[in-house]
Amino acid sequence: MVTDPIGDLISQIKNAFMAGKGDVVLPHSRLKESVAKVLCDTGYLKFVETVGDNPKRELKLTLMYTNKIPALTDIKRKSKPGLRVYVGKNAIPSVISGLGVAILSTPQGVMTGTEAKKRNIGGELLCVVW
Repeated sequence: MVTDPIGDLISQIKNAFMAGKGDVVLPHSRLKESVAKVLCDTGYLKFVETVGDNPKRELKLTLMYTNKIPALTDIKRKSKPGLRVYVGKNAIPSVISGLGVAILSTPQGVMTGTEAKKRNIGGELLCVVW
């Protein structure tokens, strides 16, 4: 049983990139799927799909490489189950001077930090990616 599903998702993606794998298969949840879709929309993952039927659904993530160089350099978990990190609309961090992406869980769904700034909402800072 995993107590931190987002932390598990992050570590599996990071380890797969370091090992040079093509895709990652992990247990499905709606939150993991939302975070993976944000990573896909920002260009860190190539494709996200749900395979299988309930209750054994799985999330298959296809990793993005450019000339055998991973699209993702690093990904860090910010808000953890033991210490949640919430940010207001004016405190959303800029990751590596705009080269990276902050991923937030807001009342309007999971989105990037720039999208949350445009909508004038804050939320839980899940992770930062670059």
